[in-house]
Amino acid sequence: MSASFTATGQQLHRQLGQILAAPVLRDDNDPLELVRAAHDVQGMAEALLAAAVLQARDEGRTWQEIGGVLGVSRQAAFQRYGKPIDPRTGETMNTTALAGADELAAAVIDDLAGVRWADVSARFDATMRERLSEEGLAEAWVHIVGLAGAYESRGKTDVMRAGDFTVTNTPLAFEAGDYVARITFRDDRTIAGLFLLDADAAQAHQ
Repeated sequence: MSASFTATGQQLHRQLGQILAAPVLRDDNDPLELVRAAHDVQGMAEALLAAAVLQARDEGRTWQEIGGVLGVSRQAAFQRYGKPIDPRTGETMNTTALAGADELAAAVIDDLAGVRWADVSARFDATMRERLSEEGLAEAWVHIVGLAGAYESRGKTDVMRAGDFTVTNTPLAFEAGDYVARITFRDDRTIAGLFLLDADAAQAHQ
């Protein structure tokens, strides 16, 4: 058993013990403190899981096996817990998604639905500005509305790191069809890619 896994497990054990002992040791049982403590435990449990995955990899287990235990694909398991090496530098790549990427994606989608094309294009990086005009953006949205009817709502955004970028996938519900907004962000929060995909096509190209 790795030292990292053991240390994390011991810390989690202490945190759980403090939560369970709180009603006896403290008079002011503030329910918000319980929520805060449980949130801390959740984060520590995720750290324990990450340590367990790394230990399994060190012992020769495949991402396919790990994904099977976690109920996800091997690619999803790798994207969440892997430590890819950048072939350009030989160093471990940044695998942390852009903070607030889900909120950024929601804002872009709301601007699209609100026909605020200029607000969307203002977020484009230089390459996107060259390739997609406000008129082109409007035409793409109108095309989908023509196929699937009026826009109704967006679902929960899935966020993942992919190399130098953060990719978000947000389900979109239209009157007569489902789509996915796939938006790629740079670390400076500009948009490097924007696709409105049929839900089946989006699933096939994950």
